[in-house]
Amino acid sequence: MTTTLRPTEPLQRAADGTRSRRYQVCVNSRPVGTVHLATRPRFGDFMARILDLRIEEPDRRRGRGTVAALAAEEVARGWGCRQIEARVPAGADAALRLVGALGYVHRNRGMEKRLGDTPPALPAGSRGRPMTEAEYAEWIAEESGTYARAWIERGVPEAAAHEMSRREHAALLPQGLTTEGMRFTVLEHEGTRVGTLWVALTEDQAYVYDVRTRAAHRGHGHGRSLMLLAEAQAIAAGRRVLGLNVFAGNTPAERLYESLGYETTRHVLYKDLL
Repeated sequence: MTTTLRPTEPLQRAADGTRSRRYQVCVNSRPVGTVHLATRPRFGDFMARILDLRIEEPDRRRGRGTVAALAAEEVARGWGCRQIEARVPAGADAALRLVGALGYVHRNRGMEKRLGDTPPALPAGSRGRPMTEAEYAEWIAEESGTYARAWIERGVPEAAAHEMSRREHAALLPQGLTTEGMRFTVLEHEGTRVGTLWVALTEDQAYVYDVRTRAAHRGHGHGRSLMLLAEAQAIAAGRRVLGLNVFAGNTPAERLYESLGYETTRHVLYKDLL
């Protein structure tokens, strides 16, 4: 039997330059599923992503998904992509095993926590205060570089990673420190600056974009205090869900979030296209 991808629409081009296309997965011309493939915004044709891959129940567990994923990789290579990613919802263990068997490795995962009505208290001696303009200038320079390096370590070319970081921060923070819906906070402990926090407030939830303990003060529980501060800010703003992203390999952060009750909502895995 021959498994192939058959386009079901013309190649789509978005205003930002990304491309996408939907396909039927066919076995001897018989439709058995669908694939939706696209390039990733702000990466141009460097990175493709499998937005959706579905095999109908009667044809599952016969290797159709594996062949379809490999065929999607060939399409991505034809687009000039050098990496491909797959987003797998939490609990989709079969899909996670599939992409793992194909050589995809974890890059990051999304996590979130449902909050109660009472803001948590900070440890004695700790308090949060608004970030100043001078502190913001120092913070944004460090944050932009750190974010770019996280992508460079995962195979993105250096120039592309720094440009992507610049564009994403410019899009998220058009007014810098005073951007609507953004909260920038400095954590002090007994009068000393020990960390910073960036929280975004959307219509239905809050999101932690960055939590950072200063190097000289790590290992003293200030990361936990920053996360408690984020939860308090979310609750005060009327949000009852707090989300975040954590890169694979950041074991201290992963352990912290899990200990605070955050649960994984999705896995993001990637693979270099040779």
